[in-house]
Amino acid sequence: MLTGPLVSLAAIGMCMPPIAVAATNSPPSSVVDVALLEGGVLIGQVVDSQGTAVADVPVVLRHQNRDVAMPKTDAKGYFAAKGLRAGVYQMAASEGRGTYRLWAPGTAPPTAHQGALIVNHGPLARAQYGGGGLKAMFANPWIVAGVVATAVAVPVAVHNSQRSSPVSP
Repeated sequence: MLTGPLVSLAAIGMCMPPIAVAATNSPPSSVVDVALLEGGVLIGQVVDSQGTAVADVPVVLRHQNRDVAMPKTDAKGYFAAKGLRAGVYQMAASEGRGTYRLWAPGTAPPTAHQGALIVNHGPLARAQYGGGGLKAMFANPWIVAGVVATAVAVPVAVHNSQRSSPVSP
């Protein structure tokens, strides 16, 4: 019968750490277009989720899986890096990060920003439940185990209720 393999599958699902399943639910990050100034200069600012400048924080700029610059923010949260080329960069500062497409001077689309803005969301804002519907619900191993257990128990109960049982005198 299938009871043994299904129970084993449910047990494995309950033992899996939630992060192993939840990691697949993260949405892809959007790319922000930013215009470089003459000389490949990028300006940017790091702020917290309330818009307050974050001072004295290193900002890591990565291009093609390589760190290319690490400027530090000033008292007003601003930073600058020079000598950059057009391309897609990942930028990170403490609790904020993003992907930015840098454009050479004079080539940026009209919608491009004049600088990069990195928003620190803080450690508590990450990994909180933000909806996700049915897909997020099934990322929880306890719910998956409950569904599997129900899928096994209901047919067994129906089958057992249809068998004739001896009547006691």
